[in-house]
Amino acid sequence: MIDNPSAPTPARGDRGQLTDPVRYPQSAPAEVRTKRAFFLLVLTLFLPGSAQIVAGDRRLGRRALRVTLSVWVLAIGGAVLAAVNRQILVTLVTHQLWSLLLIAVLLALAAGWAFLFINTLRIICLPLLERGTRPVVAAALAVVMFATSGSLAYGAYLLGLGRSTVGSIFQAGPAFEPVDGRYNFLLMGGDAGEDRTGRRPDSISVISVDAKTGATTTFSIPRNFQNAPFPEDSPMREVYPDGYNCGDECIINSLYTTVSQNYADLYPGSKDPGAEAMMDAASGVLGLEVQGYLLVDLNGFEELIDAMGGIRINAGGWVPISGPDIPGTDPVRHYPPEGWIPPGVQTLDGFHALWYARSREFVTDYDRIARQQCVQQAMIAQLDPATLLTHFQAIAAAGTQVVETDIPQDQLGSFVDLALKAKEHETRRLTIGPPDFGTPADNFVTYPNFDDIHSRVQQELAAASGTDAGAAGELPGLERAGFATVLPAQTTDPGITQEYLDQLAAIGDDATLSTLLANNGECSPA
Repeated sequence: MIDNPSAPTPARGDRGQLTDPVRYPQSAPAEVRTKRAFFLLVLTLFLPGSAQIVAGDRRLGRRALRVTLSVWVLAIGGAVLAAVNRQILVTLVTHQLWSLLLIAVLLALAAGWAFLFINTLRIICLPLLERGTRPVVAAALAVVMFATSGSLAYGAYLLGLGRSTVGSIFQAGPAFEPVDGRYNFLLMGGDAGEDRTGRRPDSISVISVDAKTGATTTFSIPRNFQNAPFPEDSPMREVYPDGYNCGDECIINSLYTTVSQNYADLYPGSKDPGAEAMMDAASGVLGLEVQGYLLVDLNGFEELIDAMGGIRINAGGWVPISGPDIPGTDPVRHYPPEGWIPPGVQTLDGFHALWYARSREFVTDYDRIARQQCVQQAMIAQLDPATLLTHFQAIAAAGTQVVETDIPQDQLGSFVDLALKAKEHETRRLTIGPPDFGTPADNFVTYPNFDDIHSRVQQELAAASGTDAGAAGELPGLERAGFATVLPAQTTDPGITQEYLDQLAAIGDDATLSTLLANNGECSPA
């Protein structure tokens, strides 16, 4: 007689097998029943459906096992695809329709696996186990069910969050092809602070990426660059046929606001006419066709860095956290710094990373450009899969507030693949101004030689495509741009302290401070 109504009832053809302890545990010893319980849990964990086949509803088990084997085949196929052509895999995950389908599949698998665990608990027949064993088995089942179904459900949630983020940041539109084998993107960092009229991009770089290898070159354009020419097909050429050349009013970072406020109609249908004009200006300066832009709002930059868990850098010199402006001073002066970022290897949170990238008190714009390049490279180096997985929710939330771009959403897969390839190469850098073009005293950025610029740009691209070390006789891009590795013991004067720097700032000894801080543009990702 069966002593538990929930235990499987033997079919007529099975009555000769009542001694099978797996399918009919009623007459089995307590120790065997306990082993059977954990055996069924392990089967459901590693091969969902197999527990039902050996001890429960075989029809349910066969269906579940078919699904399980199909999932294993798809998983193996996905791994092979990632190794052979990860671009297709990334495109599937980032595509709005396919990602939605994948979310639905993950949720269905999570629900189905949870159902199988609950069904396995019924097959185990807790009342047949010893009292002390019952809570252990129930707890083990709860843990593995949470780890499996819960992980699938959480994966669906993260994929949905990423899908929403991609939809918020990237645009719908046709993909664009590489030009001369490269993709060229304009990267701008700016804000619209209370003391500013409109948004000004204080950080302006063009990122040129080899479409096959991912080898990357960064061209930094100083914010005070003047006389930027426009390509022949640019609508801004009608307004400024001789370039953006109305004197000090026409430094390049003012172009964004000028176009947004006065010439937006020249870019009909554009989401951001100011960014389009900046792309045209950067194209003219470098002699390249810039195809897309990314605009990073520095007001949200802190949040993004914090979401990443901070960035690690090796700083060469002290960097001031400037105090507020002194009213009525021209040129603008600041009250003594409110703090300092010391030299050496360190992790910067969002607040300090922003100040490290933006501070230019006591030094030149070119030192700031070098630090901005270092921060960009540190972010790229640390935005790896592990960081994305552990900080994904915070990074996704920050990204929707920080980044604006015209990169087409359907092309995101290929660009993610390029970004992964780029991490295998050393990024070359060229500043369109000192130290790569003249000195601050030469006024190169006011009266630039565009033939010289275009020639150097092509040399950099040729070197980047040929070898990471650059052309013969040249130093690698990092070192030529002032990015030689910095070791605190070699570059830091132990006699320089924050208190000493504060005293110099309090008495207004800018000359001494400029000398002591001359190496604060030296930096490398740690």
